[in-house]
Amino acid sequence: MKTLTRLCVVLPLCLVSVPEGQAQEWTRFRGPNGAGIGDAKAIPTQWAEGDFNWKTALPGVGHSSPVLWGDKVFVTSADDKRMQFAVLCLKVSDGSVLWQKEFPFTPHRKHANNAFATSTPTVDAGHVYVTRTEPAHNFLFALDHGGELVWEKDLGPYLTQHSGGPSPILHDGMVILANEQDGESSLIAVDARTGETRWKTPRQTAPSSAAYSTPCVHQPKDGKAALIFNSEVHGITAVAPDSGKVLWEFAGAFDKRSVSSPIIAGDLIIGSCGSGGGGNFVVAVRPGDAAAGKKPERAYEVRRSAPYVPTSVFVDGRLFLWSDGGVVSCVNASSGEVKWQERVGGNFFSSPVWVDGRLFCVSRTGEVAVISASDKFEVLARNPLNELTHSTPAVAGGRMYIHTSQHLISMGGKAKPAQKPGPSGT
Repeated sequence: MKTLTRLCVVLPLCLVSVPEGQAQEWTRFRGPNGAGIGDAKAIPTQWAEGDFNWKTALPGVGHSSPVLWGDKVFVTSADDKRMQFAVLCLKVSDGSVLWQKEFPFTPHRKHANNAFATSTPTVDAGHVYVTRTEPAHNFLFALDHGGELVWEKDLGPYLTQHSGGPSPILHDGMVILANEQDGESSLIAVDARTGETRWKTPRQTAPSSAAYSTPCVHQPKDGKAALIFNSEVHGITAVAPDSGKVLWEFAGAFDKRSVSSPIIAGDLIIGSCGSGGGGNFVVAVRPGDAAAGKKPERAYEVRRSAPYVPTSVFVDGRLFLWSDGGVVSCVNASSGEVKWQERVGGNFFSSPVWVDGRLFCVSRTGEVAVISASDKFEVLARNPLNELTHSTPAVAGGRMYIHTSQHLISMGGKAKPAQKPGPSGT
């Protein structure tokens, strides 16, 4: 590991405050705890390019999602011709690039639908944490909000057919990463300020079973929090955040690769698996409780038109599944009953996000489908971005941010114009 100590710029996280009343931050893939729930109220349902706040060109191509803290938005991209991986920090107000930090990378085989900048960063008040991978190295590193490298950790070789993709998260002052690949694999937690390893949990591997799932946190009503991981080999696993100890594991959850990320749906944990050839399914698991001797249980499965890549959304007792092939299902999250299942159309790698009673999801061709998140299926709008898009939108500060393959777009946050009063008596 290469650790750079910059004591003058590395502040203890507990000393950094956020202004009171600041709107929701979007600090990781799919926002708070990976739920895909935005708190904005001024995102329009329908728009044209002229309605964008701004649209900024990025160097190269990327499929990572943007993350935000305060007045800064962070995103990654990779220039295949120059073989440079870039982390960019842009100004929220106008999309201008505040800084761009580049790292060389070695060209290597990847899936045709992947990019060399697919992993989504995670961010806190002091730093942005990023992964970049190549066959010989799997780097996890931290930059401060001014773009200076604070620490960098080499996790060793990264072996997979498709190149990188897993995204880190933050929890209790640690950066957590699922390093589950075709080679030597582990779950790892490092100190967010120094990059020093706090714990490392070995994981079993199998050929072509690399996982691209981003963990979330399960907080039982009467118990301690657990980190939740998905993978083909281990199924759904709960890990103690302070030690990396496996608390329980439902190893029989999946029989294929896990790309989508787990979410919490009331008292259940939702995950999915699949393949490019089909056979996708969603599984709901009742968590285990090691202290009480309770093992995890399968609650139900949804197999028809289930997603492989997109991660689901749980809101108001409903579980919304958005399949790669553009079929959306509304499921009673507690029972697994499918209330409706309808075709939106298009092909999707993006995951849906919920904003003010609506679901937004971006097709691979760059069309943002907007549907009602209710017991009735209703397509509200189809908004063209006219560019390849595999990333999931971010929602923070009352705005939506979409990383197309080569641009970052800001949308919304504008107050609706007040209606002029009509004639007296009308």
